[in-house]
Formats: sequence, C-alpha cells, structure tokens
Amino acid sequence: MRSISAEGGYLWRYSTDLKLVAGEGKASSAMIWIQPPGTPSMGMAFLEAYDATGDMYLLDCALAVGDCLAKTQLESGGWDYRFDFGSPQRWYRQVDRGTLKPKEIAKRRNATTFDDNNSQSALHFLMALAEHCQQPLDERKQRIHHSRRYGLKKLLEAQYPNGAWPQRHDGKPVDPKKFQITKAKYPKKWARTYEGINYSSHYTFNDNSIRDCILTALEAHKRLGKSRGEFLAAVKRGGDFLLLAQLPDPQPIWAQQYNARMEPAWARKFEPPAVTGGESVGVCRTLIDLYLELDESKYLQAVGPAVKWFKESKIGPDKWARFYELKTNKPLYFTKDYKLVYADDNLPTHYSFQSSFGVESMIQYYDKVKSMGREKYLAAQKRPPLTRKQSADRVKTMENHVREIIDAQDDKGRWVTRTKLETRGMTFGDRIESRVFIDNMRVLSSYLALLK
Repeated sequence: MRSISAEGGYLWRYSTDLKLVAGEGKASSAMIWIQPPGTPSMGMAFLEAYDATGDMYLLDCALAVGDCLAKTQLESGGWDYRFDFGSPQRWYRQVDRGTLKPKEIAKRRNATTFDDNNSQSALHFLMALAEHCQQPLDERKQRIHHSRRYGLKKLLEAQYPNGAWPQRHDGKPVDPKKFQITKAKYPKKWARTYEGINYSSHYTFNDNSIRDCILTALEAHKRLGKSRGEFLAAVKRGGDFLLLAQLPDPQPIWAQQYNARMEPAWARKFEPPAVTGGESVGVCRTLIDLYLELDESKYLQAVGPAVKWFKESKIGPDKWARFYELKTNKPLYFTKDYKLVYADDNLPTHYSFQSSFGVESMIQYYDKVKSMGREKYLAAQKRPPLTRKQSADRVKTMENHVREIIDAQDDKGRWVTRTKLETRGMTFGDRIESRVFIDNMRVLSSYLALLK
C-alpha cells in the first residue's frame, strides 16, 4: 500500500495494474482523497497497528500520512475532498501563506469541507498521531504538530455564533449580524422547485457534518484542551444549537440544512426544505452522547419528542423516508428527472430516499440510557481489563478470521477484491480497496494486541 501512495496519501481504490484509480470520483496516481476511507482512515489503520505491535515501520507509515495531511491542509484550516500533487497550485494551502499575491490567492481553492467527515477525520487522526510526535521533534513531526494546532484553531473559528457549522468554510470571519441566534421555525412558504442557491454557508446536518464537528471538538477537549476550556465551550455551543434547530410540533426533529433565518432550506436539487428521517438520527445520538458527557438533562429531554415522532412516522417495517413535507409529514421523493413528488415509484438510484437509517438502534440507545440513568449507564460501560483466560478465548474466537485474512493476501502483500464494480462511469475489475485494507489491518491489530 505504501508503494502506491502519493506523497504518503491514499485514494479509495486502485485497479491491480494501477491504470484506473479513484476516490469518490475518478483520480490520478498523483492524487489523494481525504474523505473516508481515504488518507486519514489509512493513517489511523497504520497507527492502530503500531499501537498493537510497537513496530516502528508502522509508525513511520502513519507519520508519512500525517505529513501528507500537513502539506495538503488549506489556509482555511481544513481540507478539500481531494488534493492533486500533480497540480498543487490549484489549492491555497497553509504552507503557502505569505508566499502568494492576492490575485493568485483568489484563483485557488480554499474551502474547508466538513461534509462527509472530511476535515474532521483528518483532525481526529492528527490528534492521535501528535501524541506519538514528542521529543525529539524533527521537521516532519513539527509540521504535524503545527497542522493539528492550526486545524483545531480554525475549527473553532468556523463555528457560527449560534453553535452551528457550515458545510464549507472559507476561513474568513462571519458577520454575527447575518447569523443571529434564533430558534428554528417553519417557513411561511417554500419553493417546490430547486432554487440553485449556494448552500455552503447553511447550517448543515447533512452527512452528520455538525455531529462530526461537535465530536471533534469534544475529542480535542479530552486530549489537549481541558485546562483552557475553549473546546468544551465549542461543544456546549454546538449542543445548544441542536436544541435551537429542533423544529416545533408537529415535527420535533431536524432538517438537513437551514438558512440564516433558521428555516429548512434547499441544498442540492434532490435535497428540499423538509424534515429528515436520516440525519435526525445522528442528531439524537449526539444529544444522548452530550447528556452522558456533560450531565445536562436538557439534551436527553429533547430526544423524547423526536423518538415519538419516529415511532409515528414509519413508512414500513424498520423503514423511514429521508424527507417529510413540512407540517403535513407526507414523505417526499424525486423522480429521476428531479421533480418533487409524493410517489416513490420512479426514484433516482444514487441517493437513499428510504432506509432504516439506524432509527431502531438509536431508540434502543435512548431507552437504555433513560431507563438506567446516566451514572448506572456509564458505570456499565466501564470494562475491567481482560483476564488471561478472556484474552485467550478471544484469540481462539478470532483465529479462523485471521487465517482467512492471511490466506487472502497475495504474494505482493495485497488483498485483491475480484467482484466487478461500476461506479461514476468507471468499471473496476480486480482491484485494491483501501476499505478492505483498513478492515483487515484492524482485525490483525486487534488479534496481535491480545497476544501481548
């Protein structure tokens, strides 16, 4: 895997002859992808393997990933979905600061992306990696430390005064007058046809963007911010935004995105102003998490009405619509030519308009926390160290899977996926999948950790 990396970074998949490579979209051998299961996810797999084995080569692999992220970090503090080392001048990076004229800066990409756990996954990895970058500090470790500090500082700056985060952030301060703190409300009227408005500044729950930002700030608080408190303050502002964004009856859940007036708003042409049966699950989980972390009952209390709504809004066994019409609660869909309709018989195939969305497991989580209470639930989550016999039993349980993984590895060290895959106009046959590598490395690492 390291031999096919680009400056220490990775894509999602590679044909075995390396002629066709891709992240979410088609790529080149000089490109990396940030969005999971891209570069940060690969770095975390290396780091976990190092933690399990103490093998310095694996730490060096992780450090190479960290250095790649430091070199591709944008001036705005986060990362784009991808970076092309063949055309680095297309991006305005933090390493370019002070070297470019304003005219040149204006031509370059500089939008931190919080969508799809993009920048957040990079910061999570850098926070974990930085703990292995203590003295003596070489230039690579210094770049990693700086990238972590800079990225976390910009994460805080990207948060709106009301506690939300946008889908993308250009690194510039926002005008608080344009983003006032107010409760979510239904719009008096909304356009039923796509408006084509730039939605990058909207308060965005889509793909769990705000959830991932809150959890990143919480991780920063736990790892390095307890003495100063700025990360905890960001977490609390984020939690309070979740409460602000909960719509009133008859739909006490959340929209995928809101405009500055705190009204559900259009994003892409298949994402209308509506409440969502999808991302509302992530919001509920975040509220329960925050109740457990912060011991503030207001977060748990907000989940109750949402759970009631979910139970009343099923469209089938363990199935909900992604979108429900505002106030009427009718499921909303799109035809393949993107007309907004109530029927579900001509849906585009690239988007999940109906699913289980993890609703049932979220409700089980809520019910368990509520019935047990915070202290008992947290106490039950604490696991004593495994006894020697328990470790031996787990090793035995894992042995067959571990042998399968080892046997599946070819003479070049690759795990080759042999099923045909058609995606975004590309057809892959035999290929190397980063996700498969990550999954297999984690199993092997867990197994080896038990043998220590």
